[in-house]
Amino acid sequence: MSPGDRDVAVVLSGGGINGVLLELGFLKRLRASDVWPRIGWIYGTSAGALAGTLAALDRLDELEEFLLALQPEDAFRQRRLWQMAGGLHDYTLPDTIAERLGDPDGLGSALAASDVELVVIATDVSAYLDTDDGRTFELAYAAHSTPQETMGRAILASAAVSGLVLPIAVDGVIATDGGWVRNFPLEHAYDNPDVSSIVAFRYVASYRPTNVAFLERMRERLDRFRAVPPVRALLEEIRLAEARAARGEPAHYGELIVRLMRVTIARNTVLEERLAAERETSVAELQRLRDDVVGLAVAAAPRWRRGRLRRELENAFSSARFPFRHERHVPTLIVRGSPGDHALDPTFRGDLPWPTEDKLALIERGYGLADEALQRAPS
Repeated sequence: MSPGDRDVAVVLSGGGINGVLLELGFLKRLRASDVWPRIGWIYGTSAGALAGTLAALDRLDELEEFLLALQPEDAFRQRRLWQMAGGLHDYTLPDTIAERLGDPDGLGSALAASDVELVVIATDVSAYLDTDDGRTFELAYAAHSTPQETMGRAILASAAVSGLVLPIAVDGVIATDGGWVRNFPLEHAYDNPDVSSIVAFRYVASYRPTNVAFLERMRERLDRFRAVPPVRALLEEIRLAEARAARGEPAHYGELIVRLMRVTIARNTVLEERLAAERETSVAELQRLRDDVVGLAVAAAPRWRRGRLRRELENAFSSARFPFRHERHVPTLIVRGSPGDHALDPTFRGDLPWPTEDKLALIERGYGLADEALQRAPS
């Protein structure tokens, strides 16, 4: 790619703490390439919204400093009531970001003035669904057209992991983690007519089996009070939960919700990428068919008819309507990355710190994956 006008879009998926560290490495490699001055848009969900914010402001060094200092309690702090069983957390990330990177209004203002437009995705959970009214429940906030105070909160909403914290209000809408509806916002980049090529990072999740040792600890603590009927009933429920965990089933309802969330996010991510690949195939095949039909028809027509026939056929193909932009090909480079052996615990348990050496390894891994992909990509 040669430097020129801003015609490149970057797409960043969700991925929690592991994803944002990998994305930082990916973005650092892009910054060292001739792609960086051509970036005009960044589309991000959840972790990608946070990484995209600092990338759009060209503040990757500050993002690295922020992430290397970040610990679980700085993002999602367990409430006392749930410390033994896991569950609902306080969303501490907004305060941490305000303290270390800037308040939401200030970030929104800086993004509005940036040459690179950030677009973040969140999920609308404002009201109960009583009819199928065609709503997609997807919220897309573009920094150049969204009020700055709204944009700052939209970034925080996109990163509000639903399995851990409650949603937040964004300009009259109740919004949460965008991963539920679009974890990998590739479609938005394709829909932008000014985008001529796309570079993307997709986090490939890998989850360790849920640690249910807390159930044993809870049972041991409560066992001394087993003579109390309500406690005895609770102990029986804990034993049932341990039995379910031993069979590989969700130990409790909270774990079921987390499993369903992961399935939903993984599925819509894969479908997003598959749709993009099918679209590119359709564009190429349609162009080939167009050339073949026009060529064969014109060659079979009398000479005096050929010019007019060619124009008529070209107009017929051009006026056809498809659910994709069929007149152009958008080259797309997708870098896929998993955390490997340096994966950090994504459940934000305060007793499991995030080692700096693992964070640095994830950043380096993201950089290396991007470097390999750029080396293979056609110039």
